[in-house]
Amino acid sequence: MEKGISIILPALNEEENIGHAVHDIIEYFKEKKELYEILIVNDGSDDMTPALADRLSQKYKQVRVLHHKANEGYGKSLRDGFHAASYEYLFFTDCDRQFDISGLDIMFPLIKTGVVDLIIGYRLKRKDSFVRKFLSWGYNTLVGFIFDLNVKDIDCAFKIFDKRIFEKIEITSKKFFVNTEILCKAHYYGYNMIEVGVPHFPRFAGKSTVSLKYIPLTVKELFRIWFDMKKLRKSKKHAI
Repeated sequence: MEKGISIILPALNEEENIGHAVHDIIEYFKEKKELYEILIVNDGSDDMTPALADRLSQKYKQVRVLHHKANEGYGKSLRDGFHAASYEYLFFTDCDRQFDISGLDIMFPLIKTGVVDLIIGYRLKRKDSFVRKFLSWGYNTLVGFIFDLNVKDIDCAFKIFDKRIFEKIEITSKKFFVNTEILCKAHYYGYNMIEVGVPHFPRFAGKSTVSLKYIPLTVKELFRIWFDMKKLRKSKKHAI
């Protein structure tokens, strides 16, 4: 693997944000001597996102695009982006620009030391609705209890990984539970992880799809991940 950073941008109907998000990243790296690429994963968008993403890849040599013909989910988008990445370090964030890419000023030098395997952002002064913050608090509390995972903000879309951890960690989640799966498996395999606070901003455009209707799916997915972890522990025990 080449030394550099692959930036994964999952995109679903982000026509109002995608161009600005890519421009922010390119401007950030302009004065830095780092190899980098931007991988836009268009997850079956039905607006102008696919066309805009293709235009960005034609305009900037650092940009590549992966297209899903239909919506396959956030987890599948990350998995495909990680697999297609060229560089040693993997970073992902969302296109909605609720994070400032300059948060990498702390994260990237830290992970390059080799002391940690993944760095997890957590949102400082989170700029989301009360309902979304409440659901997130409940989810973090539940996951912490079930999986003994002491993480402030599991679903924060600002994380960086050493790509080698995915030689062991297999992503099976197709939707928003991918963060839980990655962190649970990273904890199980004993990878070193730290948390770093990152500023959070209101959405510039578009809207979140998170709502109360996902609670039954959340319960179902948590049971699936719990069962997967149980199988991992059982296979390790038999191996010994």
